[in-house]
Amino acid sequence: MIDAIGRTGSFAAAARELGKVPSALTYSVRQLEEALDVLLFDRSSRQAKLTAAGAELLHEGRRLLQEMDAVANRVRRVASGWETQLSISVDDVLSIPTIFELVEAFCAVREKKSGGAGEGPATRLRLRTDVLAGTWEALVSGQADLAIGVAGQLASAGGIERRPLGNVMFVFCVAPHHPLSAVAEPLADAQLVHHRAIAVADTAQRLAPITLNLLPGQDVLTVPNMRSKLEALLRGLGCGFVPEPLARPHLEAGHLVCKQTVRSEPVAHLHYAWRAERGPLGLGRALQWWLEQLARPATRRALIERHAGPLD
Repeated sequence: MIDAIGRTGSFAAAARELGKVPSALTYSVRQLEEALDVLLFDRSSRQAKLTAAGAELLHEGRRLLQEMDAVANRVRRVASGWETQLSISVDDVLSIPTIFELVEAFCAVREKKSGGAGEGPATRLRLRTDVLAGTWEALVSGQADLAIGVAGQLASAGGIERRPLGNVMFVFCVAPHHPLSAVAEPLADAQLVHHRAIAVADTAQRLAPITLNLLPGQDVLTVPNMRSKLEALLRGLGCGFVPEPLARPHLEAGHLVCKQTVRSEPVAHLHYAWRAERGPLGLGRALQWWLEQLARPATRRALIERHAGPLD
């Protein structure tokens, strides 16, 4: 009503637009002014001109109406089976471009209604990146509904389902100017212990953190994620194992050197897992959508292999 009066400049014109008589609008505005104890319209001229208080009410009122419409739409869509929020933990070794392509596809989902119109899912996505045991901890602690990249050696838990994602091969890398690049292969632990290792910190807070390929007495530079580890290796700050797909372009360009070690090259057997107990109606539609994508071999392969470039 206030919007119509403000746009048309008169009570009579607003009444015609709203299908009401002018006296009904005049009465309603006076009731509102008395309730707020402010003057909303300046009636000294022929036009109904908003006062400063009226302009503020109109501005905030328009915003509230939009929010009310948005809430109503979300409630209708949640009633159709979409979760309010879906939290996903992604292990640091997986392809971030592929994750965001999945997010983009999820946001483009439309429900086809009987009238042909579509609405997007009501679910808000919450993404987080975790490392090693931290990915599993996020799931079992309830901080995530879906974990992508759970290490195979971690024990299962009640109410959680999991499926194989794939295997990630790790290679030992150093920069071309690093002292180990000129040492004959295979490299023994007695040689590696004298050189700084680059390690990514496990994000687990309550579970016992996993430590891989670090030697007693070895100097260690700990970084927050695998991309930081790669940067440290490229700068010659140390040595360490990185996922082969992530290191591949740098090895091909000669920015990194792959060295054989006496230790066999580690392979991570990864899974994706989800919380199965999602209420009496079963899995929400958002989680179902993500599980359908992860069931596709092409998606799982891209998550492990493709760290740059478009999805094949």
